[in-house]
Amino acid sequence: MSLPFLRAAVLLAASLPLMAAAAEPLSLDRALQLAVERSEASRAARAGVLSATEAARMAGQLPDPVLRIGVDNLPFTGPDRFSTTRDSMTMKRIGISQEWLSADKRAAREAAANATTAREAAMAGVSIAATRLQTALAYADAFYAGELLTLTTLMEHHAHEELEASRARLSSAAGSSQEVLSLTGARGSSDDESADARQQQNAARLALQRWVGVLPEALAPIPAEPPPSEEAYVARHPSVVAMQRELEVATQAAAVAGTNRTPNWTWEVAYGQRTGYSDMVSFGVSIPLQVSPGERQDRETASKLALADKADGELAEARRIATSEYLTLRSDAARLQERIERYRANLVIPARQRTAASTAGYRSNQATLATLFEARHAEVEVQRKLLTLQRDLARSQIQLALRPLTAEVAP
Repeated sequence: MSLPFLRAAVLLAASLPLMAAAAEPLSLDRALQLAVERSEASRAARAGVLSATEAARMAGQLPDPVLRIGVDNLPFTGPDRFSTTRDSMTMKRIGISQEWLSADKRAAREAAANATTAREAAMAGVSIAATRLQTALAYADAFYAGELLTLTTLMEHHAHEELEASRARLSSAAGSSQEVLSLTGARGSSDDESADARQQQNAARLALQRWVGVLPEALAPIPAEPPPSEEAYVARHPSVVAMQRELEVATQAAAVAGTNRTPNWTWEVAYGQRTGYSDMVSFGVSIPLQVSPGERQDRETASKLALADKADGELAEARRIATSEYLTLRSDAARLQERIERYRANLVIPARQRTAASTAGYRSNQATLATLFEARHAEVEVQRKLLTLQRDLARSQIQLALRPLTAEVAP
């Protein structure tokens, strides 16, 4: 056996799993996974979390000490000018100073930094949840567009078959030219409907590709997800979660501002060297004098407390909006489910029965091909409306299940 043949066989064997995977329809779970993996918004949100985490690590630290080097009392005029050794008051000095923050102040700053980190983590979850939701909605549109194309393609196939049959009947003098002309127009209508459905499917598949990065050949059916409770939906709603974190950040910022009522002390120690004289050591403490705390520090605290009150109001409003959204989606889903059941009983089943009766009548020469085509076309139209209702129901259920932060994306 030749080496090129063996190499080709090995490559073929290695590609078989990939070919099998490509032949499998894309599932909704896999589509969501692909969308999150390639989402640049999710990557940006994760970078924000990393930035906040790194900043939080230094929030509780003391400021860097300050090295101080200089020359004191250097003569500027006279015969000893610029000399560092002739005057007893001239001293070369080196020292260090340190601003001191109290433990309470450092703890407050660290808590504020941790709140910012939690907010960034929540926003990362919100970004991932939005990506998953938009991907699932695009998946639903693409799936039902494919189902619609299957219906119109079947109708197109029937129209071509019936036209050929009518032409054969006309050739054998069993049919009429009017029947042929009617079915010719019906075939043109079916071709146009298939072209329109194909265009819709292509647009829906391209919209899905924007999220998952691949153009799927086939899509698996959408699995049913149990809707969350109203309490769980509102508690995990992206707007509510985001505003909760904003309230925590504002509250901690107000706490930090409150600690500014206590000034930061700075201590300093220095060593002075004099040539021919005794060296000197200096030490001291600097204390800022809060001349008008009611006009400065207290106003800063009041400003931060007002921002916290604003965030609290926005959180309450976000909860109301989320509650209204949940009730609307649940109502829509319930009504769509009722409409689908009623539509199947009152329209889909009679349309199928009409098609079956027309088929039996045509086979017994009691109905024309045009009558059979009309029955089939009416059934397809009923099925198209049913697909529209099912798609709307799927979109409502997807929003109920994926708009709130699920366990996969919760911070």
